[in-house]
Amino acid sequence: MAGHSKWANIKHRKGAQDKKRAKEFTRAIKDITVAVKEGGGPDPESNPGLRNAISNAKGVNMPKDTIERAIKKASGADADNYETVTFEGYGPNGIAIFVECTTDNTNRTVAAVRSIFSKNGGNLGTNGSLEFLFDKKGVFVIEREKIEMNLEEFELELIEGGATKIEKEGDLITIYTDFPDFGLMSSKLETLEIEPKSSTVQRIPLNSVELSVSDAKKILDLVEKFEDNDDVQNVFHNLEITDELVAEMEKEG
Repeated sequence: MAGHSKWANIKHRKGAQDKKRAKEFTRAIKDITVAVKEGGGPDPESNPGLRNAISNAKGVNMPKDTIERAIKKASGADADNYETVTFEGYGPNGIAIFVECTTDNTNRTVAAVRSIFSKNGGNLGTNGSLEFLFDKKGVFVIEREKIEMNLEEFELELIEGGATKIEKEGDLITIYTDFPDFGLMSSKLETLEIEPKSSTVQRIPLNSVELSVSDAKKILDLVEKFEDNDDVQNVFHNLEITDELVAEMEKEG
């Protein structure tokens, strides 16, 4: 998971300044909409899913008034109707790719995802075909500067909150929990008065596949094509993120 964490943190740093900010906002608004409609209404105090969606929206620097407008719209009669759908398939060199979407038009999304796979040397599989390759985990990213206690005490608190792995990379700390402990960790961080930069449920590969840097970059290009689609919320894969690959991508970034 170390490579996964390192690459995710690089994306966090790049994401704060690149052209994808608008797409980050679109995804955050969809998360807020789904949380309001499916999670128990517009009050974050009684809707944990909405609290999480708001926290993630703040993590991508969405303005407070934009968040409030999204909540208000999601509560109204003219709110968008979104459906969550997932797709599983393989990219070049047998790399497994899991795509999570939130869409108001499933037919459009299916066609787009199938096209991205087929035009980039991959193929769309059947749902459930890749489940055994990934483990659902809670993943929390925290900025070091928000931690007021010493790190050893903090790590003990995190273990009490269900942390199974803690990784430090630069100014960010990534915490992993088993999927059932996602809510427990969220509550622990609230108790500690620490707002994470992001808190998500991710599909972490049980085993990764290492490719040459040139082949690996093709996979990351494919992942980026998926992420550029407005219906796509998350993309997970089992490509090994090697130090060599990270160095190459940092150089290009």
